[in-house]
Amino acid sequence: MFGLGKPRTKLGKWLDQRGIKQEWLCRESKLNKVTVSHLATKTDYLPSGSTMKKVLQALRKVDPSVKQDDFWSM
Repeated sequence: MFGLGKPRTKLGKWLDQRGIKQEWLCRESKLNKVTVSHLATKTDYLPSGSTMKKVLQALRKVDPSVKQDDFWSM
């Protein structure tokens, strides 16, 4: 899947590097697949605070050291 020319955000690249599917993030964060797709592909998309929190809680199951600044600059 990677390297096919699709745009990826920092979060999308992080998922790709670890072999984690967006479907997994949907299930773990209880977010809609459209929202997760935007998070992984749209560089200009800034999620709400509650969405960020859900994503980070899910990602910390894989890497407890993940922080908000790794994906979104505030």
